[in-house]
Amino acid sequence: MAIESGRSLFRSTIVAVTAATLAVTGAATVLSRTPTTALAASAAGVEDEGADCAVSLPGSTPSDSRLPDPFKKIDGTRITAKSDWRCRREEIRKLAERSVYGTKPGKPAGVTGSVTRTAISVSVSDSGRSASFSASVSLPSGTGPFPAVFVVGGLGADTATIQAAGVAVINYDPLAVGKEGTPRTSKQGAFYSIYGATSTTGLEAAWAWGVSRLIDVIEQSGASILKADALGVTGCSRYGKGAFAIGAFDQRIALTMPIESGSGGVPILRGIAGESGAQPLSSAYSEQPWLGDAFSAYTGNPNALPVDTHETVAMIAPRGLLVMENPHIDWLAARSGSVSALAGAEVYKALGAGDNITYWSDVADGTHCAVRPEWKVPLQQNLQKFLLKTGNAAGTFRISSLKAGNLADWRTWTTPTLSDSPGSPSPSPSSPPPSSPPPSSPPASSPPPVGGACAAAYRTVNAWQGGFQGEVTVTAGSSAINGWTVRWTLASGQTISQVWNGTLTVSGGSATVKNLSYNGSLGAGGSTTFGFLGTGTGSANGITCTSP
Repeated sequence: MAIESGRSLFRSTIVAVTAATLAVTGAATVLSRTPTTALAASAAGVEDEGADCAVSLPGSTPSDSRLPDPFKKIDGTRITAKSDWRCRREEIRKLAERSVYGTKPGKPAGVTGSVTRTAISVSVSDSGRSASFSASVSLPSGTGPFPAVFVVGGLGADTATIQAAGVAVINYDPLAVGKEGTPRTSKQGAFYSIYGATSTTGLEAAWAWGVSRLIDVIEQSGASILKADALGVTGCSRYGKGAFAIGAFDQRIALTMPIESGSGGVPILRGIAGESGAQPLSSAYSEQPWLGDAFSAYTGNPNALPVDTHETVAMIAPRGLLVMENPHIDWLAARSGSVSALAGAEVYKALGAGDNITYWSDVADGTHCAVRPEWKVPLQQNLQKFLLKTGNAAGTFRISSLKAGNLADWRTWTTPTLSDSPGSPSPSPSSPPPSSPPPSSPPASSPPPVGGACAAAYRTVNAWQGGFQGEVTVTAGSSAINGWTVRWTLASGQTISQVWNGTLTVSGGSATVKNLSYNGSLGAGGSTTFGFLGTGTGSANGITCTSP
């Protein structure tokens, strides 16, 4: 069932969890700093830049309990260059439309409307059918033109903070485009007036189509009031599901900010069944026609899905993404949400845009859709970076210890080094995890291998009072290796927890991390990384690497 809020109205079966009864200790992590190009930091100029890619969908795909490889094309080969992502993204889009969301059509034959300082009106016509809808506009002080954020259903990120930053708010009523409370065989709203009441497209994709048509009108208006190249979207709860789909399916959205979206939103679909208390997929499918009709075949068998929501995250890459989640309400599946963000972040990093994604579930107040002080700074930073274009803050992951997922449990694939162009290798991306500001002093590391089977280089990615995040790069020597083991001596008072991309054992004062199945084989000079969270000082004394 949906959890409603107005800013904190629950349906009768949901009990608000207050901050007074819950405490959370979160882990801070900085995503690997990677160069952010002008392209990576801005929206595309078109709704779907891969629309011209030839995509031939398979008749079926094998079932897999692990997350699909976002870098593997339908033909079974993996992409090798950043330029390959355009058409790989289109493959993911088509697979997601067919199995999860339903088809989101492109721009209709006729789209007209107007933009004033208080409203946007849209009239749409196609194949002899027509529909119209509108959205209200609230401008900040100043003369403009202004960047703007679509607030889905009037419920999303803190609008006071948005407008104080100099960004307009567009209040988008999604129910005028796709109405809730209707049977799947008799859907209503502007979208279904054009494409038919029996359309198999779910509400999330219909809502996304509505925002795309509003953007069409903003583009046509000549940007005298609103800037078409500086648009964001936000929503909470079921409107968070909508905001997530809106940002994924229109590349003109520069910043996507879903909040507490739950099942059918950011959390991986494969993880819902194993997450105690999370809304089951069958419930999310049947409560409202949010998801496409075809998803009914997967509610009891998500492992058969050809895609998962980490690839919806990847569809947003390399544009700005700020995911905000609530770990205090089991129904919202925040653990599966953290896995989705961590896996999607691998695509961001491979594209050289690791700084463009932020995930934050480390919050004290458990009230659904509350305005939280923890989110104010990342909200301001993302507005500045992607809409105002006056900032360059690094992406931050703050994952609550209450709902911390482990990406290593969910993938068998590795993150490739994508070249900037065919034959031109780019810097190797580093491993997954959580984040916050970079360390004030240069990270310590051990020298690269000169001889021997392998060598380990440690660095402190981030440190805070009482804790730190470490990362170790394992590099093969002059010959290929098949498996590695890294050991170091723990400093006084130091403990290690939450390791990713490796298996940890601690004996006495020594820590040992061994490779997982997918990252043990390295070619000569090849490298991989693993990371961990610890308490005490950030160090790895006497670190060594051996290989069988």
